[in-house]
Amino acid sequence: MTSDVRGAGGPAVDLRAGSRRLGEKLVLTLLWVCAAASILTTVGIVVILFSEAAGFFREEAVSLRGFLTGTTWQPFGGAQGKFGVLPLVAGTLLVTVIALLVAVPLGLTSAAYLSEYASPRTRRILKPVLEVLAGVPTVVLGYFALTFMTPLLRATVGQLTTISVFNAASAGIVMGIMIVPTVASLSEDAMSAVPQALREGAYGLGATKRHVVHSVVMPAALSGIVAAIILALGRAIGETMIVALAAGNLPNLTYNPFEQIQTMTAYIVQAVQGEAPRGSLTYESIFAVGALLFVITLLINIAAARFVRRFREVYS
Repeated sequence: MTSDVRGAGGPAVDLRAGSRRLGEKLVLTLLWVCAAASILTTVGIVVILFSEAAGFFREEAVSLRGFLTGTTWQPFGGAQGKFGVLPLVAGTLLVTVIALLVAVPLGLTSAAYLSEYASPRTRRILKPVLEVLAGVPTVVLGYFALTFMTPLLRATVGQLTTISVFNAASAGIVMGIMIVPTVASLSEDAMSAVPQALREGAYGLGATKRHVVHSVVMPAALSGIVAAIILALGRAIGETMIVALAAGNLPNLTYNPFEQIQTMTAYIVQAVQGEAPRGSLTYESIFAVGALLFVITLLINIAAARFVRRFREVYS
């Protein structure tokens, strides 16, 4: 059976061509709507965030300079409160650095093993198992940090120094475990994409497997590895439940990982629990902290994108 129709003395006309073109237009329209919706959603979030944050800085009790350089964060005092955000920024960076110190070595080691040492069968088994860790709810990891990691630290390191029940170390360690799959999976993909000819050339020169991994594969996959670390960094900076449960809610300007601290996301959780009436100075401070967190994350991503473009290796 055919859908061709032949006009009087003319060529055959395929009736299905019109329906195909109509279907393609519908699909393209749907894709355009989805793309536009995602862009408009992002723009809307940014506009609301910064418009509300602008209201915070219009208050007489607040100045941008004092907000960025002040060392005391006491937002629940209303107009008499103190709004120096440095303790929150320091707490966020402290926990994030601890997380990266845990995740980067473990993630890169796992990626190197899966890419260069593991057999195909072992890789097919271990990689999905590793990625399952990324699906563990963060609230579960937060309770794990509070009920397991903190007692473990107090039983070991606590013999040498005082460790608070809520501390940055336990939150940072568990957060590092959480982002290991991100570093390992993406880094393994980058290492696997390195052409086999580079490895064979190094082996032909007498290099051992360890030297090939460290001196050939990792440098060649550097841009992908950096992208994986930056993605994990972004997730660590924005993590909420682990730090809210295990790090505490004391905005303490300290670099001691065994003391209680408060991160920017943990403050937002604390402030939205009903203690801040809508329209109050404390309520508006939520958006100011969120806007600063957005700017920090954006700057990190811009720097990472420039680094990746500069050192990216392209193989034909």
